[in-house]
Amino acid sequence: MALFKTREPRKFHHPYIYINERKEKLKAIEERAKRELGMLPPKEFNPEDIRGTFVKGTKHLRRRKESGRKPMKWGVALIIIGALLFIWHYLLTGSFRF
Repeated sequence: MALFKTREPRKFHHPYIYINERKEKLKAIEERAKRELGMLPPKEFNPEDIRGTFVKGTKHLRRRKESGRKPMKWGVALIIIGALLFIWHYLLTGSFRF
């Protein structure tokens, strides 16, 4: 009965065919050794490189940033909540007095 048991699609799996892991490891070791000996400038940690990676990784944050829309401010939220409480009080009691 296919009504309650729907099959999941196969997961995407792409093994690299033309890659030499040993060569990549040797290149990383060689670069690290050159940096330690001073033949290459040391890698500098730059926080600007990390900034924005979380936003790029999530769809809803990326869309909000692209649209330029700002999130709602706390003051606006408190005014809306106050207005809703006032309307609720009026609907319950029938008067505008507290």
